[in-house]
Amino acid sequence: MKKVKIESRDDVDFLVRRFYDQVRSHDTLGPVFNGIVEDWQSHLVHLSDFWEMILLQSGPGRGMFNPTKVHQEVDAKADHSITQVHFGNWLELWFNTIDTYFEGEHASYAKEHARRMAHMLFMRIWEVRPKP
Repeated sequence: MKKVKIESRDDVDFLVRRFYDQVRSHDTLGPVFNGIVEDWQSHLVHLSDFWEMILLQSGPGRGMFNPTKVHQEVDAKADHSITQVHFGNWLELWFNTIDTYFEGEHASYAKEHARRMAHMLFMRIWEVRPKP
């Protein structure tokens, strides 16, 4: 398959949908996501909005998304069971999806941004967890 550059909302949406197809069936990630996401269609549109904003600087304006709060809520709903393994699995699938279909500056940035975001989100989850 010929790789293409991420240049449009359609490209971002394709990436997000291929990626979450894998997440939903993943042994570790699937139970978490499928147990929390109630409306996958709306969720995928929302995630495409987010990644369009990050990668293409278009779409919904900044400030509409609070990934830290969302991930802290997910961890709470998952009985504070989200680990670094979950984020590692997420990154592995994200990188593999990008590398399968895309190349170029936006593809590289998508991987770098995800790496930094995963680290930051795990730290923010850990900060608000109940202490034993």
